[in-house]
Amino acid sequence: MKKTMLLSLLLACTVQCVFAQLNTALLSSIEKEKAPYLETLQSLVSIESGSRDKEGLDQISTLIFQKLQSLGGQVEFIEPGEGLYKMYDTPDRPGRMVKAQFKGTGHKKILLIAHMDTVYLKGMLAKQPYRIEGDRAYGLGISDDKQGIALILHTLEVLRKNGFQGYEKITVLINGDEEISSPAARSYFSRLGAEHDATFSCEASQVKSDRVALTTAGIGAVNLNITGKASHAGSAPELGRNALEELSFQIQQMRDLTDPKEGIKMNWTLASAGTNRNVIPSVAFASADVRFMTKEGFDVIEKRVLERVKKQLIPDAKVDVTFERRRPPLVTSAPSLQMAQHAKKIYAEISKDLVLGTVAAGGGTDAAFAALNTENPVLESMGVQGFGAHSNDDEYILISSIVPRMYLLSRLIMDISDNKVH
Repeated sequence: MKKTMLLSLLLACTVQCVFAQLNTALLSSIEKEKAPYLETLQSLVSIESGSRDKEGLDQISTLIFQKLQSLGGQVEFIEPGEGLYKMYDTPDRPGRMVKAQFKGTGHKKILLIAHMDTVYLKGMLAKQPYRIEGDRAYGLGISDDKQGIALILHTLEVLRKNGFQGYEKITVLINGDEEISSPAARSYFSRLGAEHDATFSCEASQVKSDRVALTTAGIGAVNLNITGKASHAGSAPELGRNALEELSFQIQQMRDLTDPKEGIKMNWTLASAGTNRNVIPSVAFASADVRFMTKEGFDVIEKRVLERVKKQLIPDAKVDVTFERRRPPLVTSAPSLQMAQHAKKIYAEISKDLVLGTVAAGGGTDAAFAALNTENPVLESMGVQGFGAHSNDDEYILISSIVPRMYLLSRLIMDISDNKVH
């Protein structure tokens, strides 16, 4: 009995030692890829591609198309179609997507996602061009999410240079509408996520915490549109129906819908009313940001809001409420946790400690759409370490994180393909 146990322990140790062995040839190849990665990153950052800048999005998507094609992918543009999910801030024509497929010889399907659009306005690039200072590479959109596009491109290049084709298929989907809640891309992410064995979202990790994310908050919006009646504010205010007063009443009576026990946050963030100082406002609008941690969380808010708006300050004012499900939450699943634990072991091969983010931090993710209809593993924040997303003058990545993150993504693709994730 003892001899059998000893043999089992010895075998387990041998397997673990083999598993933890550094792939020096791969690492060496990745180290040589760092300079080309930075060149690609500069070319991406040097194109302005705000979510509403159609010209810029067409330009950057063309560059991405060409680079994926040069790597041997079967590439196509996907224009926003009939499945567009309309929200109050959705443009008529969101940016197009770039989809590429790489065929291999194995049996595993892997999805890699990132986005090309940014929050920045056209013309800002002239004052804030790409630059390097020490270990930091600065630029608008460099962390969110142009580093992720470059990571995908050069990970594929590393696999190609190392002759690895052990996967059945690698699919890449780069969208141009993430910063406006992916009205066009969400349906593609959900379908592709269900068709692949694993999904890796290459949004940036954090400078303060070298992590991958398994959980993110869901995002929703509650919109109030109040219709009253205009009248002269000085000579006949009593003939009007003040939409601003009704809006104020509604906001006040819904101040307490945040529920920490339910993992729900609701905060009023936008409001507007009226047309002139001396006119009783006939219209008013407000929007609340909602965050929730479970798929049922937004249902709870919707029910509570509909109950509250039944009570009005001005009975004959019209109160319309609409709800937007901008993003579902990404919830930690057992397969995703298993994948993340495997990733942690890979990271340890290069003496790095990978933090597993099982508590939501920050905003939502397209990865949640990819996870919506599947139990297969989905990992967020697979990109390099970054800081300052959505800031006007302080967005950067850590250059020293490029090699570790490319090694991590490359090894995960290889291990999934070789059935080494258990």
